[in-house]
Amino acid sequence: MAQERSMAVAEFLSKAELIKQGAEARVYRTEFLGKPTIVKERFPKRYRHPALDEKLTHRRTVQEVRSILRCRKAGISTPVVYFVDYTSHCIFLEEIVGSVTVRDHIASAQQSGSRTESELEQLADRVGKILGRMHDEDVIHGDLTTSNMLLKRGPEDGEDELVLIDFGLSYNSALPEDKGVDLYVLEKAFLSTHPNTESLFEKLLKSYAASSKKSAAVVKKLDEVRLRGRKRSMVG
Repeated sequence: MAQERSMAVAEFLSKAELIKQGAEARVYRTEFLGKPTIVKERFPKRYRHPALDEKLTHRRTVQEVRSILRCRKAGISTPVVYFVDYTSHCIFLEEIVGSVTVRDHIASAQQSGSRTESELEQLADRVGKILGRMHDEDVIHGDLTTSNMLLKRGPEDGEDELVLIDFGLSYNSALPEDKGVDLYVLEKAFLSTHPNTESLFEKLLKSYAASSKKSAAVVKKLDEVRLRGRKRSMVG
């Protein structure tokens, strides 16, 4: 039965549009149950022993789905999970139609000057609150960038919805250091992608600290990780 289902999924994906292939997975755009859908397929790593590869890939797929569902239960916007096939390691997810990445949104705002600094600060404030809530649920995203955050068009004259995506490297941890590293990854990606936005990231961090119940220990660890990063760059 599992093999037949896996073959059916493979046939289904053969007709889907491949939109991205990374080191870990292929991403397709298609329609599933009449809805626009993104399918993430983890493929075998030939350099690993097949049994080990199957075990690791299964664990990673389970963890990604678990993180998404845990966030949704906490009121954090993530794509809806429509279907999971653990034999072919495929996750069928809601496609966030009509959205734009936070990366593109900030870049467009900086380039056109059409949005005021206060509007970008409000966005940073919202991101900080959502990440604080995510970390309070002990979910570590693992790949926080502004490309993995979407703005979905809200109702007329309403606020756009902020959606977190791509939990492929996520895991659960209550350790402040893991959460500090998560924020450090975002900081490095944020400042390299959006030059001269140090004050904007500090606004994000301030919002995170104010909204997260466990932020004091996390921010302390972030400072320690920053210091280690500076020392390594000086040595290098």
